[in-house]
Amino acid sequence: MPGKSKKTKKVQKKFVLDCTHPAEDKIMDPSDFATYLNEKIKVAGKTGNLGTNVIIQKEAFKVNILSDIPFSKRYLKYLTKKYLKKQWYQRRVAVGTFFFFQMSIACKL
Repeated sequence: MPGKSKKTKKVQKKFVLDCTHPAEDKIMDPSDFATYLNEKIKVAGKTGNLGTNVIIQKEAFKVNILSDIPFSKRYLKYLTKKYLKKQWYQRRVAVGTFFFFQMSIACKL
């Protein structure tokens, strides 16, 4: 049966970044983290080019990311580590102590 085309479903991925432990310990601010992700996430090789493909929402101590395009959990881990490293250096200079934290990233299809 030539001529039949396969329709691909649009898969929307939802990532939930739970920042309760670092926020309660005052290591990071979830709203500041959401704006950081909004500025740093690359779509089609450009930062700040989210459009309607990627949506970032903040709910209490959680940051939700909805994506209509292929998006990896590894990239979110990379950006999270980069943000926390930046925060850690700023706090280390200011306070001079070390911080240990627990954070989870969940992916739902």
